[in-house]
Amino acid sequence: MATIIGGIAASHTPTIGFAYDRDKRGDPAWAPVFEAFDPVRQWLDVQKPDVLLFIYNDHITSFFFDHYSAFALGVGQKWAVADEGGGARQLPAIGGDPAFAAHLGRSLMADEFDMSFFQERALDHGCFSPLSMLCPHGEDGWPVRIVPLQIGVLQFPIPTARRCYRLGQSLRRAIESYPEPLRVVIVATGGLSHQVHGERAGFNNTEWDARFMELFENDPETLASMTHAEYAELGGMEGSEVIMWLVMRGALASRVRCQHSAYYLPSMTGIATAIYENTAAPPPPSERERRQRHGAEQLAGAEQLAGTYPFTIERSVKAYRLNEFLHALVRPEVRAAFLADEESAFERAGLTETERDLVRRRDWRGMIHYGVIFFMLEKLGAVIGVSNLHIYAAMRGQSLEDFQRTRNAPGALYSVAGRDAGKLDWNREGGAQKAP
Repeated sequence: MATIIGGIAASHTPTIGFAYDRDKRGDPAWAPVFEAFDPVRQWLDVQKPDVLLFIYNDHITSFFFDHYSAFALGVGQKWAVADEGGGARQLPAIGGDPAFAAHLGRSLMADEFDMSFFQERALDHGCFSPLSMLCPHGEDGWPVRIVPLQIGVLQFPIPTARRCYRLGQSLRRAIESYPEPLRVVIVATGGLSHQVHGERAGFNNTEWDARFMELFENDPETLASMTHAEYAELGGMEGSEVIMWLVMRGALASRVRCQHSAYYLPSMTGIATAIYENTAAPPPPSERERRQRHGAEQLAGAEQLAGTYPFTIERSVKAYRLNEFLHALVRPEVRAAFLADEESAFERAGLTETERDLVRRRDWRGMIHYGVIFFMLEKLGAVIGVSNLHIYAAMRGQSLEDFQRTRNAPGALYSVAGRDAGKLDWNREGGAQKAP
């Protein structure tokens, strides 16, 4: 089973990455930053975790206000460094753990945390600023995988401190019920006191920072009871992001061993690092099995429904590239290029030969089996002039006429094609061949 070794707390201010990239270790103004992270890196080198579960917030880099989620779990295979305006940092991408992330997602949703899930989004300094200090990296990549959990703390209303603490408690149950022998460290990022906007920009409160660290270790319930306004008053408006630390704290035992703690205020943000070793005993096998059933109970039995393929995170990760290719057909310029030269479109998208063949042959059933969600087939059909009914019939292995005999209105053909659609040639047999 997976084991929580402990938790790491680390500020994620971009000054940390700046100091690392420009090798400021010998500069007296920056040396304390390196000294704060050195023991954490050494601890990780000894513990050798398989996965870091990274609790962070994006700084309106890869997530924007067209869709802003409270809790977004990264389920992808790889995570690149985001360009935040002046070019991406020269750090290698880091691997994800889709299977572990999918398990966490199922368990959290079963506990009624309404998660969103993301892939193929670059991670900004919320992750990579501390990560570059925590782990060695180079051409061979990183010695560890990460699962990022993005907390939406910038556009109010945001999750309460109590909700973050409870999310951590749910994460503990999810991690400990994962059947593979993973060693997991939970990294909480953000803070400490700072404010970066308005006339209060530059606000810090070192007394509160020290008090927060003490309460975090010994009395997290008090922190969980505080309001956002109280956090903002004591630690600055942006400093209230420290509620993300409570996700990590909730995942650990009620009592923890603090192996390291450091604090430094060089400029705008109180920079802190800490290591908390988990003292909780592993759950008994019966509890792990109960938690596994709990996470899987909503789809239990669906596998017995012949011809039914729930669109799970696992299927989404496997077929992400093909789903993304078909989704791009909603853009006029992309579908025009596809209709003009399919093979060039396949090449630009980097589709595998299997994926290209599925689209070439209009293998609707095969695409479903591969992991494409139906609503991407619907879009492809609209572009090439094939009705939804042709697609349904082909998936069932029937002719259109035979399928139509099972409908109440046999003559009703339709698609999602809009005003730019050309001639809809729906009078031909089957949907598996190309439209003219």
